[in-house]
Amino acid sequence: MTEYRGKSYDAERAFYGEKDIKVSECRIDGPADGESAFKECAKVRVERTYLNLRYPFWHDDGLEIVQSDMTENCRAAIWYSNGIRIKETKMHGIKALRECNDAVIEGSDILSPEFGWSCDDVTVRHTKAEGEYFMMRSSNLLFEDVDFKGKYSFQYIHNATFRRCRFDTKDAFWHAENVLVEDSEVKGEYLAWYSDTLTLRRCRIIGTQPLCYCRHLILEDCEMIDTDLSFEKSDVKATLTSPIISIKNPHRGTIKVPSVGEIIMDDPEARGKVIIG
Repeated sequence: MTEYRGKSYDAERAFYGEKDIKVSECRIDGPADGESAFKECAKVRVERTYLNLRYPFWHDDGLEIVQSDMTENCRAAIWYSNGIRIKETKMHGIKALRECNDAVIEGSDILSPEFGWSCDDVTVRHTKAEGEYFMMRSSNLLFEDVDFKGKYSFQYIHNATFRRCRFDTKDAFWHAENVLVEDSEVKGEYLAWYSDTLTLRRCRIIGTQPLCYCRHLILEDCEMIDTDLSFEKSDVKATLTSPIISIKNPHRGTIKVPSVGEIIMDDPEARGKVIIG
């Protein structure tokens, strides 16, 4: 393994095409303002490094980034890459991850609009994240102990599991398919409209007009707070542990709830049953 330590690199494609390298305590920064520092590389380990230039990791195979800092100037940092491991790292540039496969992110801080689009096989653990349109059109996701804040998250995702997460997000999970959310809190408006095969288990759901136009929707022992006009046009099987403000025109299925402020059934196609008690 070739090691680079304690230096600054600002040239265009500074490490282009290199294989089996370790970059430690370096700065990808400087007046030359070069892009794409690690383009077309393989077996790269970057640790305790400051990255302040655009597009550093494109078309890489086997990438490990540890205790490093990608600033807001480090735009579109990781694209079209495979075999990615990121730990204790700041990812603060827009579009930090896109069209990548096999990525694991742990103990990190993500501040990145349009993060994670069209990725496959992504695991995120013990991480704080913020951004709009987070993880759109991605598949095979596992999120555990993640705090997320931002609008329009997890839209059009497929095959995903979320455990012990806390989400403060509007329009989350729209058009999502085959998703399991367990022991989590989801706060925001218009949750999961048009989703298919979404299961929420032991979750706390907060906000107006959740879970409308859903197919194969399951809620198991969930608490719903400040939720009105819920379940409109949805096919649902739900067991709720708290009162709910209102339920509107569930298409079919059953909703078991301790009490409900209002049941609105003014659509002749609405055949869902609300069981109180």
